[in-house]
Formats: sequence, C-alpha cells, structure tokens
Amino acid sequence: MCRFCGILLLASAIGLAQKLPFSFDAMMHIARIGDPQVAPNGKTIAFTVQTMDVSSNSKLTQIYVVPLDGGSPRQITHDGSQNDRPRWTPDSNHIVYTSNRTGLSEIWMIDADGNNAKQITALSTEASGELVSPDGKKILFLSRVYPDCGAATSFDEGCNRVKLEAEKSSKVKARVYTTLLYRHWTEWQTNRRQHLMTASIDGSGVMDLTPGSHDVPPFSLGGPDDYAISPDSSEVAYAMNSDPEPAISTNSDIYVVPIGGGESKKITVNPAADNSPQYSPDGKYLAYRAQARAGYESDRWRLMVLERSTGKLTSLTEGIDRWVGSFTWSPDSTRLFFTMEDRGRIGLQMISVNGGAVRAIVSGSSSLDDVQFTRDGRTMIYTEQTGARPPEIFRATSSGGIGVAVTHLNDALLNQYTLTRLDEFWVEGAEKARVHSFLLKPPGFRAGVKYPVLFLIHGGPQSAWGEEWSYRWNAQIFAGAGYVVILPNPRGSTGYGQKFIDEINGDWGGKPFDDIMAVVDYAAAQTWADSEHMEAAGASYGGYMIDWMLGHTGRFRALVSHAGVFDLRSEAGATEELWFPIWEFHGMPWDSPELYAKWSPSFYVKNFKTPTLVTAGELDFRVPYTQDLQLYTALQLQKIPSKLLLFPDEGHWILKPQNSALWYHTVLDWLGEWIKKN
Repeated sequence: MCRFCGILLLASAIGLAQKLPFSFDAMMHIARIGDPQVAPNGKTIAFTVQTMDVSSNSKLTQIYVVPLDGGSPRQITHDGSQNDRPRWTPDSNHIVYTSNRTGLSEIWMIDADGNNAKQITALSTEASGELVSPDGKKILFLSRVYPDCGAATSFDEGCNRVKLEAEKSSKVKARVYTTLLYRHWTEWQTNRRQHLMTASIDGSGVMDLTPGSHDVPPFSLGGPDDYAISPDSSEVAYAMNSDPEPAISTNSDIYVVPIGGGESKKITVNPAADNSPQYSPDGKYLAYRAQARAGYESDRWRLMVLERSTGKLTSLTEGIDRWVGSFTWSPDSTRLFFTMEDRGRIGLQMISVNGGAVRAIVSGSSSLDDVQFTRDGRTMIYTEQTGARPPEIFRATSSGGIGVAVTHLNDALLNQYTLTRLDEFWVEGAEKARVHSFLLKPPGFRAGVKYPVLFLIHGGPQSAWGEEWSYRWNAQIFAGAGYVVILPNPRGSTGYGQKFIDEINGDWGGKPFDDIMAVVDYAAAQTWADSEHMEAAGASYGGYMIDWMLGHTGRFRALVSHAGVFDLRSEAGATEELWFPIWEFHGMPWDSPELYAKWSPSFYVKNFKTPTLVTAGELDFRVPYTQDLQLYTALQLQKIPSKLLLFPDEGHWILKPQNSALWYHTVLDWLGEWIKKN
C-alpha cells in the first residue's frame, strides 16, 4: 500500500483544479472585517478592516464604509495604524472613532465621506471604547487613570500627566502588592484603573463617572459592551465587580449613574455575573445577560429584562438550555434578538419582551454576530462566517430569510484556494453520551486513499469548535498540508446543554478524555484514515489534554502542546483568575489535594513516550509559561524527542504576524517530521 498516496493525489488534484491548498501565507492576506455599524439613516454601514503587514510585523486597522444596498467599500481613514470602533453621530453625518494617529489612543471624529478628521480627546491617560449619546451632545469612553487624581467625578489631567511622567522616568521598576489579581492576562496591575469617562462631543468637560479603585467595566475577552447610554441621554448603565477580592469572584453587577456625574446606584443583587446592559429604544427596559452560580464563569448566560419604572425582573430564556451571546433590541422595543450557540453553529433567535416562545430568525450551517436593525425595523445587518469562510457583512429582512452579502473583500483571494467545508459526525462517548465532532478533509480528497489524521483539541475548557473561522488555529491550513483534520467537542464543550458543560468540572482527564478517545476510535476505523499516523495538538485546556494524553495513551505519532496546564497545583498558585481553579477543582490544592493529584499530568511523567512540541508565550499570565517549561523538562529528562518554542513578547495567544508565521511553520514541520517516519 502507498502510505502517502493521498498527499501525492492531492498535489495532482490541485494541479487539475488550478487552485492552491490554503496556507498560512494565504491567511495573512485576508481582510479581517469587524464591528459593522449601520448609520441611523439606514443608508451606510461603517466597519473596520484589519490587514497583516508581515514585513513590519504589525496589524493595520482602518475604517471603511459601504452602502447598505451594496456597492464598493471605501476606506475613509488612512493615518495611524489603529483606527477602530466607528460610531455614528445621530444625524449620520459623522463617525466618531478611536485612533492612534498621534501616537496615543484618542477619540476622533470624521465626516461620513472621510473628510475633516478632528481630534476630540487629548488625554495623557488615552481614550478608547467610545459611545455617542443619542442626543449627539456627549461621548462616553474608557481611560486608565490614577484614582487619587481629582475629587469625586472631576478629572485632573495635570495630576495624571505628572504621575505618568514620573512613572516612566523612574529608575526603579519594582512592583509592590498587598492584594490579589495583581496581574491579569498579559499585564501587571499598576496604580492606574480603567474608568468610564464622559465629555462633550467637542472633547471639553471631561468627567470621571466611576471614580475609585475598581476597574470599569470588568476584564472581558469579548462579547457585548458592558456599558450603555439611555435613550434620553441622561443615564449610563455599566457593569462592575465591586467585591473586595475580585480574583476569586465573578460577581459583576449592573450600576447606573447620571451622565453628568454623581452617585452610582447598584440595580442588580444577583451573586453571580450580570453584564452587557442595553436600554430598549423607548427607555422602558434595561436588558442584560446574567449567570446564576457565583464563582462559575461557564454557567449558562440568560437574557434578563428589567422594567425600569417598576423594578420587575424577568428571565426571558430560563427554559432554553443554551447560552445567550450578543443581543439587540427591535426598534419598537417589543422584541429582543439574540445569538445562541447550538451544536457548532451560532444562529439568531427572537423573543418577545414579555417572554414566551422563541423563534429562530437565522439558522443553518454558519455562525453570525453583530446583529443590528435599521431604524425603520425592516432590514438587519450582521456578520456571517463558516469554517471555510472568514466573516463578511450581510443584510436580510428583519424577519430573517436568506441573507445577501454586502461585502466581498475576500472573494478574489479565496477563489485562488481550495477551502473545504466542514463535515460532522457523532459517536458514543463516556456514559453513552453523544459526542459531536467536525471533520475537514484535505483538498483533492479521494475515497479509498488513506490520509494522516490530525486531532485539534479546543481550549476553554468550556468552549467549542464550530462553523467559525479561526486565525490562531486554522483548520484549513492543516487540511491544506494534507491532513484529515478532526475537531472534537467532548464533555465541557458549549452548545450541547449545560449538563454537558458541567460534566467536566472536577473531571478534566476523565469523561473528556474518554470522549476524545471515542472520536479517535471512530476515525481510526474509517477507510480514509491512516491509523498508524495520527497526531494531536491543542492549546490551554487543549494543551492540558495533550499533556494528559502523554501519560495515558500511545495512539499518537506526535503531539503539540501550547500553553498547556502541566501541573495543576503550581498552576493554581500562579494563574490570576483564581475563581477558575477553585470552581473546577473544588478549592485550592490545600483544600482538595487528592483531586489536584488525580488530574495533574505531572503525576504521570513516567508514562510519557510520544514526541512532543511545546510552545508558549512568556507574557501568559493565564497559564504561566513555567507550566510549559516543566513539561519540556520532564520530556527531556525522560529522553523523549521534544522541542521548546517560546515567544518572549506573546501571551496566551500568539498574535504578532511574524511570531504567528514561526508558530505555524514550526508546528507543521514538527508534525510532518513524525508523519514521514514509518
């Protein structure tokens, strides 16, 4: 049997089709579309486009506009490398946005046609995250300020500037802490705090709406804004975690404060997370997302509606066993539209403000987000993507139906490459649970030919693979290299019900491992699989699972562990969001030593045999890179073929273009090296 005939046939098929396999270099030329904003007059959409400049190792973001009815998009910003978050003024004549064109992040305004760019803010503490008040008179924005500068809601630019300059010029760079959460994601805590600020639309009269020692809003990796302005422009709602020890708390609450400054009022009492407030267009209601279980960041997100005049609170999605993602109001304030992940797809649902049945508006084999309506309520826009197509902007009637692409920025590029759709299958996992996986075949796939198989293990662990485009773990690149790529969604994955998610708690290497191995068994039995040449790779929790596999199976020819948890005990003491290990392992290591020992890959080093590539970013505070050093040390001392790739300037994710290029090429070379061995 010709073991690698699949790859040879692939090359032949590509030649006949005159299309190339998708590659990292191709991915670097994609225009990355985001943050579409429809103008109040319903005629134009503003959005961002990010492009990669590999030679300068930078990402460039500019603002574009396109007619709602379709046409050629037009770039309207040109100065600076980061121009983002376009927000329309109520008259649709101007766009307010964030730009670094002066070297600092500040708020700017530009005419809708791209003329007359004007700087609004000029703060030493910088500005971002802006919103324009509905009456067009004020802007709301974020700035990292020194809480001890100014009194009450006043903002003292001079005091902040002096402190910043003193900090920069000081020869002593030592850090002193007396509390936890002293570092987060990739940044050490400083004396500054992120606050919500307001100013007149011309930038004058800057005020601090959230003075004090807390960051507003809480740290987030994505999702809807955690602040909003009321329709009458009199009030601001925002989320804040005011617990005395935020490192062990997920208890963010919704607060309201007059837009002109004053005392904030807490309006939620839920002991778990309350986030993403949005006022109804008529001002009668405030909707937000909420979780029920304190300390559990992966509890089900519900859609809540608060009637402002009476205080009546309703959970609209209590009977839906799925997470609410982003959401938006209908222009008449009678309905809410929300995204919901279900079995690998993100569709759009609609529900009355009074509750009742949920109606699917957009569903199918894709994932959508960024839903907005024109003011007349007839048309909605959204972004849509699949595992074979990066996001583009679409429009559809507000009742749903087939969407029409408004942008086509990547069509010409992608038409040069073979991008294969995701297939899917189900297997019986641990305790007879149904486990779903996506499967991506290489270009030119031929029945009867055996291919090497690559399993990609997702992180989280409470997340999932879906019909979504990824730049950090792009399955099309691995398929383009000749692999059948399998994306399993084992226990802990979102989109399959909260019970399925919860069953990973305290069982990291148990049912999830059994689920994945059931997927491996299924794949190995297929006629297209070369069961002697299977490999696996994963990051974060996926990296943990790779480390766990090292001690519990010899099924794989080679492995890749990125930012993986190797020793649960030392990880718990070094990570920053301590609520996570406390929930997952029923306390800290001194509370549950047996559970930490049971599921820690470091206890099974003597069983390690599989060649492994270890990669990490040294600025990773979520899974500190010392976890990866421990793994690499164990592999080396066990005389197991291994390689260590470290990025001093990256965190949990490898994001810089040249670093990303090195990571992909190193991973593919490593996997290819062991696939070639018989």
